[in-house]
Amino acid sequence: MQEARPVTPAGRRIVAAAEELFYSRGITAVGVDLIAERSGVTKRTLYNQFGSKDRLVAAYLAERDKRWRSLVRDAVDACADRVAAVTAPFDALRTWSEGNPRGCAFINALAELPDPAHPAHRIAADQKLWLLGLFEELAADAGCRDPGTLAVRLLVLHEGALATQPLPPDTLAVSAELATALVRRAFG
Repeated sequence: MQEARPVTPAGRRIVAAAEELFYSRGITAVGVDLIAERSGVTKRTLYNQFGSKDRLVAAYLAERDKRWRSLVRDAVDACADRVAAVTAPFDALRTWSEGNPRGCAFINALAELPDPAHPAHRIAADQKLWLLGLFEELAADAGCRDPGTLAVRLLVLHEGALATQPLPPDTLAVSAELATALVRRAFG
C-alpha cells in the first residue's frame, strides 16, 4: 500500500475537475487526458499526484464522502431531540440533492465499478455501510427496541430516494414521510 501524500494545489484542481467530469459524464466515460486538460496540468502531474485513474476515482469519491458525512452530521446535530435525529439524513439529502441532479455518485460508482477490490468501489460501499451504521446508532441512542431492523428500512428508503432522484416524481418527500412514519411506529 502506498503512503498517502498531502494533496498539492494542482492535486486539488485535478480532483475538482475529476469530480465534475466523473459525476456529469460517468467514471468510465472520462479519460485522464480530459481531466488533465480541464484541471490545467499535464498527465504526468496527474499520475505523479495520484498514480492511476483508479486512485483518482477513489480520491474523488473520498472527497464527496467527506462532504456528505459532514452535512449529515450537521443535520443530526441540529435536531432538537434524539428521535428526530434518526431521520436527519433525509433532511441532509434534501439539501445535498439541490446541487446533485444526477443522483448518487456512490450508487453510480458501484454500478460502473462492480469489482469489490477496486479502491473506489470500497469507498462507495463503505459510504453506504456508514449510513446504515449511523441509522442504527441514532435509533439505538433514541431508545428504539430494534435499531437494526429500523436502520435497514431507513437505508432502503434513503437509497430508493437517491436512485429515483432523476425521475419526475418527488420520491424524496415520500421517502422522508415514510421514514418519519417508520420511526414513530418504532418508538410507539
